[in-house]
Amino acid sequence: MPNDSPAPADTPRTPPAPVAQVPAPFPERAAFPDPGPGPTLRDPGPLTPAAPGPGSGPAAPRGYRAVFAVAEFRAVFAAHLLSLLGVVVSELALTVLVYDLTGSPLLSALTFALGLLPYIVGGTLFAGVADRYPARRVLVVCDLLCAACVAVMLVPATPVAGLLALRCLVAAIAPVFTGTRMAALTDILGEGDLYVLGRSLLRIVSQSAMLIGFGAGGVLLTVLSPRGAITVTVVTFLCSAALLRLGTRDRPARATTADGGGTLLRESLSGARLVLGDRRVRALMLLFWLPAMFVVAPEALAAPYADAIGASPAALGLLLCAMAVGHIGAELFVGSALSPRNRSRIVLPVAALGLLPLLVYAVRPGLPLALAALALAGAGAAYVIGLDQWFVDAVPQELRGRAMTLLTAGLMTVQGLGMALAGLAAEFFPVHQVVAGSGIIGTVCTLLLVAEVRRTGPGRMSDTEGRDGADRHVTSR
Repeated sequence: MPNDSPAPADTPRTPPAPVAQVPAPFPERAAFPDPGPGPTLRDPGPLTPAAPGPGSGPAAPRGYRAVFAVAEFRAVFAAHLLSLLGVVVSELALTVLVYDLTGSPLLSALTFALGLLPYIVGGTLFAGVADRYPARRVLVVCDLLCAACVAVMLVPATPVAGLLALRCLVAAIAPVFTGTRMAALTDILGEGDLYVLGRSLLRIVSQSAMLIGFGAGGVLLTVLSPRGAITVTVVTFLCSAALLRLGTRDRPARATTADGGGTLLRESLSGARLVLGDRRVRALMLLFWLPAMFVVAPEALAAPYADAIGASPAALGLLLCAMAVGHIGAELFVGSALSPRNRSRIVLPVAALGLLPLLVYAVRPGLPLALAALALAGAGAAYVIGLDQWFVDAVPQELRGRAMTLLTAGLMTVQGLGMALAGLAAEFFPVHQVVAGSGIIGTVCTLLLVAEVRRTGPGRMSDTEGRDGADRHVTSR
């Protein structure tokens, strides 16, 4: 299943699942505790083992190598890579198939849009699945359901309306899968630096797959029919399910219902209400969403901008890739070169300044300057590495699956909304002014949000306020 964008009880709490044994964390984590915002709803979870002292044995792996040293994460990583490549290939192939069957550019474009719109439905209505059932079971069943949906697409008798409906169903399942996997990573890697780096690796794969997958899909479509290329996705979903079933441990559900409980819908909506009702968690979630909503404007308008400056089709491809390249490079640097403490320190400054490179569009730059601005804007997304740690610290363990499912669903939805609003604005204003305006408005909104995140950090909210908030959560169930 894709994303990262960014997948996926009212009652007695079950003890947290045991954390898998992992390599020792970075030495600097013990020496320099993270000064960033900590939990507002609960005490910190179990800590990873302390680094061994001098002479106690060979040095433990560090950085991203330490994450790959965890066998369960390797299975999750491989499953993510396989299914994500399959999804990207199927999106391209399905778009071509719908166009071949209908000859309609609108329906062909709608096929892509349907990959984003159902996220909010699945992420809101089905989020309870992520906490109500064991994570491994949820992940495997999601993969199998998606494989079944894609298999039906291969049947020649499936009408276009059926193809689009199946596309919606796969997209509705995606946030549940992604939120569940994000929450499960805290069981596999712990809640500290290994988790942050693991999430970073999955994001890097997601960005890279967009670059590689569309190219691979184009090559496949030169030798296979669209349905033949879609077959690849069925295989990747099945392989992902097998890797997750055989390569990860079975852990109990995060939350259960004592009375056989409320309906899944009620649990999902209750979880969303609890998550969004907490001031601290809401502010952190918005800090994921808001910059992402504005930064997509130049990608959404890349084709008309390339036409406006007289760029070639090859230049259009560069405009679409530049932001992803900047994101990958910055994430690798921040994840490997900065300590957890420094990653925490850069969150708010980088978030506040990340959209400023888009202001270059105000002067209608040529291709080289536009590419540099897009790469810098992509690099601005590296603040989410530190934000990941703040978010997992702020969310209670029994709500984590629902919170991360909602986070994923909201992230995909606001990006789709941002693209639509940018396209609408470009109907009335020049493209370069729309992109620059997105940078200005987005920066102002982000600065206001950064101030809110600061206000809700440790030392800003009193202990009494924090306890009152927790009490409200309990009584509202």
